[in-house]
Amino acid sequence: MESRILNALGIDPAFIFIFMLVLFIILFILYVNVTVKYNRLKSSYQTFMRGKDGKSLEESMMEKFQEAETVIKVTKQNRADIRDMRKVLDQNFQKVGIVKYDAFNEMGGKLSFAVAMLDGKNNGWIMNAMHSREGCYTYVKEIVNAESYVELAEEEAEALDKAIFSDIYGKETK
Repeated sequence: MESRILNALGIDPAFIFIFMLVLFIILFILYVNVTVKYNRLKSSYQTFMRGKDGKSLEESMMEKFQEAETVIKVTKQNRADIRDMRKVLDQNFQKVGIVKYDAFNEMGGKLSFAVAMLDGKNNGWIMNAMHSREGCYTYVKEIVNAESYVELAEEEAEALDKAIFSDIYGKETK
């Protein structure tokens, strides 16, 4: 079969046939690809909608929204509770510093001690217990904003420094 148009253009009909065959194969591959994707989407949709109609699906979504709102409310309450606990915690003794020493030359074994207990704002007290052969003498001095209104002994000042510069529960800072 000869065509005057194809002869005038110098195109062999076999090239057109091969081009159309390649184009058909490419389109068939694309069709198979689209069909596979469609079937996957249809399967996912059927799995999602299994046993549900529009009304029950809406109810399910509303339940999930209510659960999310409940979680948000609980989270807000937890944050408020944590803030309250932090306020209370600042008033509890958190920092401790202790120094053991020999109060008198004739005594050994470091039986005397000075202990400082402070809250989160460095308020608290220092207790100094001095042990001697005649007895034990105990003194307590108040600490306000990391300072004492009464002069501190060397061991008391050291215990106060240890308490001030320690982290919560006695972990030393670096």
